[in-house]
Amino acid sequence: MEIRETLTAEAGMLIRRAVADVFEAFVDPAITTKFWFTRGSDRLDSGKEIRWEWRMYGVSTTVNVSEIVENKKIVMQWSDPPTTVVWTFAEMPGGTTFVEVRNFGFAGSPDEQVKQAIDSTGGFALVLAGAKAWLEQGLTLGLIGDRHPKGLPAQ
Repeated sequence: MEIRETLTAEAGMLIRRAVADVFEAFVDPAITTKFWFTRGSDRLDSGKEIRWEWRMYGVSTTVNVSEIVENKKIVMQWSDPPTTVVWTFAEMPGGTTFVEVRNFGFAGSPDEQVKQAIDSTGGFALVLAGAKAWLEQGLTLGLIGDRHPKGLPAQ
């Protein structure tokens, strides 16, 4: 399999909250822990290195924030080997926000890159769905923790 262009995982979701509220939910770990990771070492800000943890899985990652444009964009690198994640926040009519996530820079063989892009797309779709539930309804759905429950047979 030949990959002619950079594989990009993409997910997007309309969230019925003001752009400032939605943006804050992704930069403030006190809010983000309601729908994504279990602990963040600090707020996201340009030039910062942050640690995110998913304690239910015993894993963590370092996030290097390369750019923040308040209420508009977050650019970060994470994972090992690192990939780039670009979050965009578009103010929409009626005080709503469209959030789009793009993840690219996957390493490995073409088949490994495709698998990583598919996994990333699914993961970010869950994150956005969890954010929507939390921000619109105050519901913690546990989507990330329930994605890989203990005791699930290996496939």
